[in-house]
Amino acid sequence: MDTAPALLLLLTLGFCEYRHRATPDIKVRSPKDITQLRVGQRLELECQTGRDSGAFWIHQDKSGTLHFIVFINSMSRATFEGNERTSPRFEASKHDKIYRLVVKSFTPRDEGKYFCVMNLNQMLFFSPGQPAFLPVITTVAPTTSGTTPKRGITESPNNQTAHPETRTEEKLNFFCHIFIWIPLAAACLLLLIALLITIVLCQRKAHHNPLQMH
Repeated sequence: MDTAPALLLLLTLGFCEYRHRATPDIKVRSPKDITQLRVGQRLELECQTGRDSGAFWIHQDKSGTLHFIVFINSMSRATFEGNERTSPRFEASKHDKIYRLVVKSFTPRDEGKYFCVMNLNQMLFFSPGQPAFLPVITTVAPTTSGTTPKRGITESPNNQTAHPETRTEEKLNFFCHIFIWIPLAAACLLLLIALLITIVLCQRKAHHNPLQMH
């Protein structure tokens, strides 16, 4: 018969009296820095007690629900959920009066608080909860305070606005070209017309002269 639900119920009832039964004799710590946990990282916890009578490890998730993980007896035998000797997610061991728990690969489902619980004289004693959370990732919103030119990019001279004096000079040059080339073109056109008229008159004169000789 699976004893995990019964143990979990017992631990839950005991947790309701946590504030009244907490004892400083049970301390939970991590031998490594867990303030910046990462997904896939090993989480190692140690429960230091002054007794050699076995200990429970339970996990309180972010919603406040308690989850039984393992019971380690005084002979260092670990019993995981489902009355299993091993767990794909956890490792448990005992050395002297220190009960160790290892989360093999930390994931978001493992976030929360971890408690070490002892049953002494038919009373449950809870350690202070050891928090274990992944860092909160904050997203910075892009600013919209005007357009800032990108560094390291040189703008093409063609895209730059011309100086007012330069634009005025270009306009004057344009009008000067008009006043010079239009009269010159007109004079050339008149010379061409005069030349054509002269050629036509000469041809007519040459055409009439033979008739006058006869």
